Amino acid sequence: MKNHYRTLTVFVLLFSGFINRSMAQQQEKIMIYQLLPRLFGNKQQSNIPYGTIAQNGSGKFNDITDQALDGIKELGTTYVWYTGVISHATLTDYSQAGLPANNAQVVKGRAGSPYAVRDYYDVDPDLSVDVDHRMAEFEALIKRTHEKGLKVIIDFVPNHVARQYQSRMKPSGIKDFGEGDDVKVAFSPANDYYYVPGQDFVVPAPKSGQHTPLSVLQQVHYAESPAKATGNNVFSASPSVDDWYETVKLNYGVDEQNGAKQYFTPTPVVWIKMRDILVFWTSKGVDGFRCDMAEMVPLAFWNWVIPEVKKVKPGLIFIGEAYDPATYKSFLTTGKFDYLYDKVGLYDGLKKLIRSEEQADVNDIRKVWQQESAGFGDQMLRFLENHDEERIASAGFAGQAELALPAMVVSATLSGGPVMTYFGQEVGEPGRGAEGFGGEDNRTTIFDYWGIPEHQKWMNNGAFDGGQLGAQQKELRNYYKRLLQFAGGAEAVASGQLWEIPAGGNMNKRMYGYVRYTANQRLLILVNFDRHYRMESQVQIPAEILQNRPLTTAADQLSDLKLTELKDNTIPIWVLPMQAQIIAF
Repeated sequence: MKNHYRTLTVFVLLFSGFINRSMAQQQEKIMIYQLLPRLFGNKQQSNIPYGTIAQNGSGKFNDITDQALDGIKELGTTYVWYTGVISHATLTDYSQAGLPANNAQVVKGRAGSPYAVRDYYDVDPDLSVDVDHRMAEFEALIKRTHEKGLKVIIDFVPNHVARQYQSRMKPSGIKDFGEGDDVKVAFSPANDYYYVPGQDFVVPAPKSGQHTPLSVLQQVHYAESPAKATGNNVFSASPSVDDWYETVKLNYGVDEQNGAKQYFTPTPVVWIKMRDILVFWTSKGVDGFRCDMAEMVPLAFWNWVIPEVKKVKPGLIFIGEAYDPATYKSFLTTGKFDYLYDKVGLYDGLKKLIRSEEQADVNDIRKVWQQESAGFGDQMLRFLENHDEERIASAGFAGQAELALPAMVVSATLSGGPVMTYFGQEVGEPGRGAEGFGGEDNRTTIFDYWGIPEHQKWMNNGAFDGGQLGAQQKELRNYYKRLLQFAGGAEAVASGQLWEIPAGGNMNKRMYGYVRYTANQRLLILVNFDRHYRMESQVQIPAEILQNRPLTTAADQLSDLKLTELKDNTIPIWVLPMQAQIIAF
């Protein structure tokens, strides 16, 4: 940042007219660290587009060592989300273990999408050192994680499966999906899948210019007759290349093509199969499930299955991937979810502020806690990166990881709900490179074998000590560590009330502040998203917050700034462009 700025002076003399909202009581603020084992522990750096596992390598469960878990935990983490654990369609051949490669025409990338599950009762063989003992290696990872005081989340993918789904590891007595289906009808309440009777499945042609290896183009034709409906509700034999054509939609008893008529009595077979799958993974020691595309599955199913599985393990958490704010309350109450993604609300608003877009406005933050998640803000999962979104440091997002720090402060402190960090985010990984199926899309691939360069510098050949990080990266990671440790342990963040600084005086639409407080802790949080102006304030703290405890000192929890001999219950504020402060007073 430059040292000279135009100055915008903001004087806030009173908190009159503030909106007061009482936050729900919560014992623990959940702090999630998401990683793909396939990428997290991979030390190879060849990075050949569409490279094989032999060329580009793959991380293993065993690579997530005690040292790695220590490094994850020091970011304030309480839960680790291991993404892509369950066996999914792939082009890598493990025939010696009874796991042949899938047909390339219905696999995205070399490694395949973690969300095209091919066996709900197995783990991805790429992630094991000894394929024949792959489940034991995952169980050992769960044990290591628990011994570090961390809990485990994995994906639950309820809406669709891989086109070549076949469970080789299912317990005895359990029928496979599609086994016994009447394929002559488009829909039956007794079927697991939807069908296009009398028509063969047509593999979509690749997009013009889409990078596809010769071996894929020469792959044996994929045959499916009759065609099954595609995962994103495409009830046609000919999905497009932009559809989830590698997946098949599961039937939860809803006749989607005839007015979405519901057949929930007797309990659909798919419901029972999915409950058994969740119980299976719970028995392995899993502590929570991130439920993929939860909105595409009937609300009635969640209402039934979540209590059923919690009978086995009451402390389980269920996180729903949901994108319609109008349905949030229903999924949290009727649907019984513990938490939901806050992508459409807070993430989208913060992204505009990080990028300094013309329409960026801190009113997007206000709207989230006053309207979109009013009454259930503590059940919204906040994040700035995950496997679906662009990397902050990518050229297509912000180009510089540090520009997101004020937004990360908001994500971490606005409510008592969970906060998530995506591996590599804390060292500025830009997601650069056309890795394979995804192309140059500012994201870290979930479809291919790849080394993650900036993350590998922290990994440092398995030492996990940051030995190869540059000075700026170390500073960035230390900022994340300081912020997340503080936010995760702060009573005022987990269960405090929120008072907003009113947008008065000369405060512009890129500056925002609020107080989070309990009887034991008081925090003034200020964020400046302006690229040019610094934020200056004289903030007088009202009696409602002080509660007969005079204001004499204050200290920024993100730096070494300390303020002493404060008078008139007033805190002087000076926040540089694209920076933030959490002032304890």
